[in-house]
Amino acid sequence: MSKDAKILCRYSIMAGIIFLVALLVPFLLSEDPYASVMQNAFLPPSAEHWFGTDKLGRDLFTRVICGARISIFMALTVVILIAGVGSLIGVVSGYVGGKVDTVIMRLADMFLAFPGIVLAIAIAGMMGGSIVNAILALVAVGWTKYARLARSVALKIRQQDYISAAITSGTRPRDMLIRHVVPNIIPIVLVTAAMDIGAMMMELAGLSFLGFGAQPPTPEWGLMLNEGRQSLQTAPWLMMFPGAAIVIVVAVFNLWGDALRDYLDPRKAN
Repeated sequence: MSKDAKILCRYSIMAGIIFLVALLVPFLLSEDPYASVMQNAFLPPSAEHWFGTDKLGRDLFTRVICGARISIFMALTVVILIAGVGSLIGVVSGYVGGKVDTVIMRLADMFLAFPGIVLAIAIAGMMGGSIVNAILALVAVGWTKYARLARSVALKIRQQDYISAAITSGTRPRDMLIRHVVPNIIPIVLVTAAMDIGAMMMELAGLSFLGFGAQPPTPEWGLMLNEGRQSLQTAPWLMMFPGAAIVIVVAVFNLWGDALRDYLDPRKAN
């Protein structure tokens, strides 16, 4: 096994463990992440409450673990949507060309003229704070990267000799896209999507922190940071543990995406 394959395997195992924790552990916990016990408010970490409790007496360890499922699958939803929508638009733009290509690319340029997170905040603010609206806001500003990527690959493939031969033989455009264009785009899109999981998680946490994403009492990491910031000096664990969870999970997914890119890099011998 090559060095790149070993690194990819290592980080894939770490990412898989995080997925399993997000999927299974919340069902095995005895504490209810939404249950308030006011007499237990602001308890420090202990053997009974490993991460302490929040202002409503809710067990922070349970909320952080349950928040993994919400935060991770919110990020995955955003990545899947922007990769799917953006790639589809890019393929159509690059393969059809002409006025369709011009209109789509000028629309993409309009979105790229603004900082992505600022535009996402504006869109989420107009629609109102919720998980669904935060996801839609990020999809609305995030599709452009995948559209440009898919368009560039489609333009390159369209110039190949076998595409010209297929057109000459009467192959329908739909079959051309399915057989020749899409299979060449999928590996590049998958690598880009894997590297975007951590970034989307950070942006979703940022929207929730600002009040444009998850709403109370949802155990989402960005929202938990917002709830704990007012008690930073008296109860630092309220920000320390959700913040550490974000750092660790984002770092693992970023490293996994980098390892996947290095492993699939055609310029390297694996």
